[in-house]
Amino acid sequence: MIRAGIIGATGYAGGELVRLLAGHKEVEVVWFGSRSYQEIPYTNVYQNLFQIVEGTCGEKEMEALADDVDVIFTATPQGFCAGQISETVLEKAKVIDLSADFRLKEAETYEKWYKIQQKSPELLQEAVYGLCEWNREHIRSARLIANPGCYPTCSLMAILPLVKNGLIVPETLIIDGKSGTSGAGRTEKIDNLYCEVNENMKAYGVTTHRHTPEIEEQLSLVAGEKVCVNFTPHLVPMNRGILVTAYASLKQGVTEEMVREAYDSCYNSEKFVRVLRTGICPQTKWVEGSNYVDVGFQIDQRTNRIVILGAMDNLVKGAAGQAIQNMNLMFGLDETEGLTAIPLFP
Repeated sequence: MIRAGIIGATGYAGGELVRLLAGHKEVEVVWFGSRSYQEIPYTNVYQNLFQIVEGTCGEKEMEALADDVDVIFTATPQGFCAGQISETVLEKAKVIDLSADFRLKEAETYEKWYKIQQKSPELLQEAVYGLCEWNREHIRSARLIANPGCYPTCSLMAILPLVKNGLIVPETLIIDGKSGTSGAGRTEKIDNLYCEVNENMKAYGVTTHRHTPEIEEQLSLVAGEKVCVNFTPHLVPMNRGILVTAYASLKQGVTEEMVREAYDSCYNSEKFVRVLRTGICPQTKWVEGSNYVDVGFQIDQRTNRIVILGAMDNLVKGAAGQAIQNMNLMFGLDETEGLTAIPLFP
């Protein structure tokens, strides 16, 4: 059995890691890291796992934890993983970081957008961006995975086939994202109170959201040129889910058949990406609780623009599920192990 330790196990992403790994045939979670709930049984924090998971929350430095486990998941705020990771840790255990510490290849870009120091810049080039369907071979041999953000995952999965096949004008991209409140984490914030969120929708991080450079960097790598996008996220009154609607100008002569072929060539063999039939728009309810991403598109002949859509569960494919998919690849396991749950409905 692979022994796993989760630092930040009592946040929403950490809790989802525990839930999913409880059904994984090859992994045992042996460490539930938490600063807020030390010496408290884990199921006192998440009663949905009562009589399913056993263990007590505690706190341990990453180097000490690496002696006891094969893989460390860090479901922690930005700066934590980069501040604790070391060559010694990576010699002992693989690390999958769910924060943004290693998603950007330039320390200056990270520090500009996240307003904190990048404490492990020497590892930025080694860290592998864990977008499984697009980076699978590099993930297999990685020691350190930068698990992608939720908005970037949904945006990139929907847009990258068009960029790869040169069907859109990248500089015309506009991305509109909507997320459930679990995407903001489990910490207490006035903006996340029921009375603030219920019967309300709001944009946030307008022109400044931290996922913008992550989206741009990955699009640029595939496009082979610098891509700059407008990205605006919105908070919607639901627990889970992300819906991305993106807009771009098509290159001259691009047809619906060419667009469909681009998606099919990228995703026909992918278990967790479902390209919907023409005219069907993705919905968050169709992917809730699962590791699936649904993508779709509609061409506006009048404006020669394409509307690109994606939907997924922000806590599963947008965080814990993708982290486990990465782990499966790193350890040579069936990529789908522990992740085959059918979406919940209604």
